[in-house]
Amino acid sequence: MSARSSRVARKPARERVARVPTRKSATTSTLTSRATASPAESARRYQTVALVLQGGGALGAYQCGVYEALHGAGIQPSWFAGTSIGAINAAILAGNAPERRLERLHEFWNTICEPAGTFEWPFAAGARDAFAWLPANSALSAWMGALSAVGALVQGQRGFFKPRPLPPFGQMPGSAAATSFYDTSPLKTTLERLVDFDRINSEAVRLTVGATDVHTGNFRYFDSANERIESEHIMASGALPPAFPAIVIDGAHYWDGGVVSNTPLEVLLETMPRRDTLVFQVDLWSARGIVPKTLPDVLERQKDIQYSSRTRLGTDAVTERQRLRNALSTLLARIPPKHLPPESLASLEPWLCDRIFNIIHLIYRAKPYEEQFKDYAFGASAMREHWKGGFEDMTRTLAQREFFVPPPREIGVVTHDIHRRDDDA
Repeated sequence: MSARSSRVARKPARERVARVPTRKSATTSTLTSRATASPAESARRYQTVALVLQGGGALGAYQCGVYEALHGAGIQPSWFAGTSIGAINAAILAGNAPERRLERLHEFWNTICEPAGTFEWPFAAGARDAFAWLPANSALSAWMGALSAVGALVQGQRGFFKPRPLPPFGQMPGSAAATSFYDTSPLKTTLERLVDFDRINSEAVRLTVGATDVHTGNFRYFDSANERIESEHIMASGALPPAFPAIVIDGAHYWDGGVVSNTPLEVLLETMPRRDTLVFQVDLWSARGIVPKTLPDVLERQKDIQYSSRTRLGTDAVTERQRLRNALSTLLARIPPKHLPPESLASLEPWLCDRIFNIIHLIYRAKPYEEQFKDYAFGASAMREHWKGGFEDMTRTLAQREFFVPPPREIGVVTHDIHRRDDDA
């Protein structure tokens, strides 16, 4: 792997503690009345605009639709964070100039939605191409999804992964062939063709991807603000066992970040120095769902819960922590310094923050005909459907101008979710 960049990591700066005048917290109606600016104009009032992308395999095309809608609205993130397929999408976005990002996303997804193998079942290619353009039909979509999933298992996906010639059983212990079913070297070639890693490491944008240390079991963020990012870091974030082998970086073995946490939101709220930030969090798994009625339902529901990373609970936890920081900052700004023992102030200082965070949350909602293999059903038809869903959900969100207004500093953090609105309706 390439040597790490010699540039020095950015040092945390002391955060300003604002002296905020006492006033009643803003209500939703107050924020709505202030929403006269377009979403793009509101976005420019933040110091950072971040796009946070969850892992979810074939469902990741939904994130591309979200980005396409943001791009069309004139909103360009400066910080991309992702896990697994979210890390791959994030790398393509961060590693290309804004005018080339959509082109590169389309090229990537059109590539990996093709089978890796040269063998095609009789008439399969023609049938697949014909069915892909038929009107939406649940039964047909379910059948095509199952066919795509079987194809992925048997042949792999072009430019992404391919099955090993021999099964892992009986291979040399400790080798990649003994610990995984598929070879991901095609992904390395694809990433190095579609991603300009020099751009990522030039500080033009920021890229953060999450992975799991196989030895310690700890979660690890690779961040272009602190180290040089290469294709291996992106592959590590998507190395889901036992399908894919661990990726070795600086002597350590890494698996998919989703093994520990599939939603890399916390890094944005915990990284110093904190900045006023507009966050677009795009999740591919819904923690909420119906009670299963069949065994396939059980397998799908288990996967939803596991990889959603209890997303709303996690979002609520990190936002409440940030609100506590803002409240402490406001409180201490009103206490005369002579009434504060130095040791108490020193212990509280790491918790003080007056930054604001606006989290706009989108969650892919699986269709009734999608089953537990939806994350590896890489068919072109499903890809287009997912992409369209992300575009439509983000377009609906952009229509809510009040969502984008920076919250008052005494509130600190707000979250918005069109799906939560729908649930509450």
